[in-house]
Amino acid sequence: MSAIVLEAVRQPHTEESERPLSAGRPRLVLVPTGPEAAGVARAARATQPPLRLTRFGRVVLALLVAAVVAVLGVGLAGQLASATGEPRTVTVQSGQTLSGVAARELPELTTAEGVVELQVANSLSTTAVHAGQQLVIPAR
Repeated sequence: MSAIVLEAVRQPHTEESERPLSAGRPRLVLVPTGPEAAGVARAARATQPPLRLTRFGRVVLALLVAAVVAVLGVGLAGQLASATGEPRTVTVQSGQTLSGVAARELPELTTAEGVVELQVANSLSTTAVHAGQQLVIPAR
């Protein structure tokens, strides 16, 4: 079952009418239904002006973009923080020195920098370590 929809438009009437009407007066026009309605709708969209954003729309869009960037930034910061990992512990073996542990466990640092990192992480005042001592290796 198809329905006929009436729409008020401001167009001159194409058929002769019994009495003359003013040009600005709205008239009822039959709107097509069925298969020809899609073609008429496409033609109507082609004649419409492009979408324009109002000032409010631009503000909302800017806030939305800022919120997305903030969420992505927080997520990325969380990923980077979890990538560093937790500090781990090692047990000093007999004959090992603090510089030897630093060279083995912190290869990205120089030996002197590694020794300082281990001293700070373990609250050591000297470089002396003994067998069986637990050392915290700082996360990198």
